[in-house]
Amino acid sequence: MAKPTIYQGIALIIVSALFSSCKQKGFTLEPITDFKVETVKSQKVDLNSSYPVTIKGKQDVEIRPQVSGFIVSLCVDEGATVKKGQTLFIIDPVQYEAAVESAKAAVEAGKAAVATAQLSSDNKNELYKKNIISDYERQAAENTLKSAKAQLLQAESALVQAQKNLSFTKVTSPSDGIVGTIAYRLGALVGPSIATPLTVVSDISEMYAYFCITEKELLSYNRQYGNTNNILSKMPKLKLKLSDGTIYEQEGVIETLSGVVDASTGSITVRALFKNPQQLLRSGSTGSVLFPYSVDDAIVIPQDVTYEIQDKKYVYVLQADSTVKNTEIVALGINDGVNYVVTEGLHVGDVIAAEGIPSLSDGMKINPITGTANTEEK
Repeated sequence: MAKPTIYQGIALIIVSALFSSCKQKGFTLEPITDFKVETVKSQKVDLNSSYPVTIKGKQDVEIRPQVSGFIVSLCVDEGATVKKGQTLFIIDPVQYEAAVESAKAAVEAGKAAVATAQLSSDNKNELYKKNIISDYERQAAENTLKSAKAQLLQAESALVQAQKNLSFTKVTSPSDGIVGTIAYRLGALVGPSIATPLTVVSDISEMYAYFCITEKELLSYNRQYGNTNNILSKMPKLKLKLSDGTIYEQEGVIETLSGVVDASTGSITVRALFKNPQQLLRSGSTGSVLFPYSVDDAIVIPQDVTYEIQDKKYVYVLQADSTVKNTEIVALGINDGVNYVVTEGLHVGDVIAAEGIPSLSDGMKINPITGTANTEEK
C-alpha cells in the first residue's frame, strides 16, 4: 500500500481542525432533511355516532298454558319457524274431553226440563182461562219454566267453557315467529300458574333496536332537525353494526324517542326499526347503531400523520424556527381507518408534518415542503 503523501497529510489535518472548530461553536455538518408538511384546515364532515344496542323481536310472546295437565306431545323444536295458529304443545286432553261430554249431557237434560216446563205452563194457562185453577198455580208453572230455561243457559255456558278448556289443551302460536328455548318436556305437569313460560315465540320479521342518547345530544339533534317530530321524519336512515363488526345490509329508521329523561343516567331511550327478511337478527342480539350527524367546522387529519404512545395520539407541529414539536391531540372515537376528527390539540392554520413521522423527534429541525392537504377548506 502506498504511503500518504505530505500533501494528503496536510489536507487531513485541515479537515480535522475545521470539524473540531464547528463542534466547539455548536454547528453540525449533518444536512437538514426535507419533510412534507400540511396546513390544518376546517371542513364540513358527515359523521356517525356509535351507540350499543339491544335487539328484540317486534313481538316476543310468552307461551303459557291456560289449563293444567301433563304435556303429552311436543309439536315443535327450539329454533323452529312457526305460523300463527300452529300447535306447539298438547296437554293431556282426557279429563277435558270428559268434561265436554258431561256438559253436553247437562245441556240435553236442561232442554228436556225446559220442554216439560213449557208443556206444564201451557196447560196451566188453558186451565186458568177456564177458571179451573187459580192464578197462583198458573204463575207457579211459569216460574218453573223460567227456572228451567235459566238452568239450560247455565248448562250451555258450562259446555262452552268445557269446549274452550278442551281447545286450550292444544297450545298454539299467537303469531308467526321463531320458537325460543323450551322449558318443559314430555310428561311435565304445567298449568296457568307456572313461573317460567313453556317457550317464547319471537316475531322477527322486523326487529327493534333499543339504544340511549344523552340529553345534550338530543338538544343538538333538535337544533339540527327541529322538534322531535322532525327528527323522526327527517333523520337519515341508520346503519347497524353487528357483533362481528360487519354492517347489516338493511337500513333502519327511528320510530320513537322517549319523552322522559332518565334521571339516574341523563339519557333518553330511542327505538329504531330494522327489516329482517333473511332472519339474520334474533332477539337478544347485540351490536351498535350508527347515528348520522354533521359537523360544520371539523378538523380532519390523516391517521398516518399521527403516532401513539400509551394510547395517546400525537402529531408533530411545525414551529416558527422550523423545528417540530410533538403535540398531543384528542380525536373523536370514530375510526374509519383513514382519518381522525380532532377535537383538541390542533387549530386551523397549524402546520403539521405529513410524512416521515417515525424518523422525526421532538425539537428536530426540518426543511418544510408544503404539500397538498388531504382536507378541503370549508
